[in-house]
Amino acid sequence: MKKEKRDEELEKRMHTFDGWVKEGKIPSSSKVVPVQQSLESLQWVIPTQQVLEILRNSRSFALAKCLCRTKHKRCENPLEVCFYTNDVADKMVKQGAARRVSLQEAVTALKLANQHGLVHLTIYNPEQHVYALCSCCECCCHDIEFMQKLGRPDLVAHADYVAVVDTDACMQCGVCGERCVFGARSGEPGAMEFQQDKCYGCGLCVTTCETNAIRMVLSAGR
Repeated sequence: MKKEKRDEELEKRMHTFDGWVKEGKIPSSSKVVPVQQSLESLQWVIPTQQVLEILRNSRSFALAKCLCRTKHKRCENPLEVCFYTNDVADKMVKQGAARRVSLQEAVTALKLANQHGLVHLTIYNPEQHVYALCSCCECCCHDIEFMQKLGRPDLVAHADYVAVVDTDACMQCGVCGERCVFGARSGEPGAMEFQQDKCYGCGLCVTTCETNAIRMVLSAGR
């Protein structure tokens, strides 16, 4: 197996976030937010767990290109699917690094992110404010790379939801395994396995399940 080149910049970024967590400045580097479509049937959705609700409750927000994919260019996933909020949004718009959009335009951007299997993450600053809402891929984005490359899943907080599978309704097609970046779904079509303890609650599996065999439920004590 070819040894992967050490990513010193990623390690430096991880140490910065790790220091903030240990000092109590942030609860984690980011937190998974379920895609809205996976929660549509729930009447008791917690507002802070949905990107649209966070945007709606922000003083201001702006749409921007993903910094990670723009820099690394390791995939062809869409770029303009990330958001800044409040003071950071104002600053980025002034610098020309983001643009104001309507809530409906935000919906369109988030649907595009879901189509491409991108994970919604809230990004914290040391003052414990959410300043960015990113749609992340596993090949470019630092928070998911903290988990996969550097073995630090503790730096990313689970969503308040977890996926539950109806094994009788599941066709074992394997599509959900292709969508899961957290390793909660593995195996070949016809022999899929689900490890619920690895599920971060992103909801990407729900939105492509043709038999509606997967649903999101509030997790207990995570």
